[in-house]
Amino acid sequence: MKSAVFAALIASAAAFAPASQKASSSALKAFEEELGAQAPLGFFDPLGIVADGDQAKFDRLRYVEIKHGRICMLGVVGYLVNAAGIYLPGDIDYSGTKFSDLGYGWDASFAVPVAGALQVLAFVGFLELFVMKDSANGAEPGEFVGDFRNGALDFGWDSFDEETKLTKRAVELNQGRAAQMGMLALMVHDKLGNVEDFFPN
Repeated sequence: MKSAVFAALIASAAAFAPASQKASSSALKAFEEELGAQAPLGFFDPLGIVADGDQAKFDRLRYVEIKHGRICMLGVVGYLVNAAGIYLPGDIDYSGTKFSDLGYGWDASFAVPVAGALQVLAFVGFLELFVMKDSANGAEPGEFVGDFRNGALDFGWDSFDEETKLTKRAVELNQGRAAQMGMLALMVHDKLGNVEDFFPN
């Protein structure tokens, strides 16, 4: 009797097993050799966002990851430079508010005059719509996803061999990932009020 109950439990548990396990594992293998699938995690997609193996979706997500990484690298440097007391010279508005009066972190974000914040928003929108484009969002195909040179800028990139290019792209991707975590930590600890505990005296 016990063995019949046990067999029934096993049979009912099989109904909850994933049906397309072979398809998802072969789809995941499609991205195991992609740039960024590095030790110790390898290809890491715990939510199964690209489990269907859709290359276009993967390229779009990689484009977004690279862009957010670049933004956060600038954000972390900007935060730390302002926290060190270094500001642009002069005034941010006609009423005499200096850049150094804004402070840094969340306080500085909310202290920027509305007209200044709208100028920043318009500039970022312009870059997003007309400049920062690659094959993942409708521009002419670049050399790789995240290639924003748009056939105009080079900075010596074409002088590197393929192995060096791949290494530099991997370094940028990893530094962007670290900067995203760093920016998140700075924002959280700034709101908690203990961010200065992490800065050297």
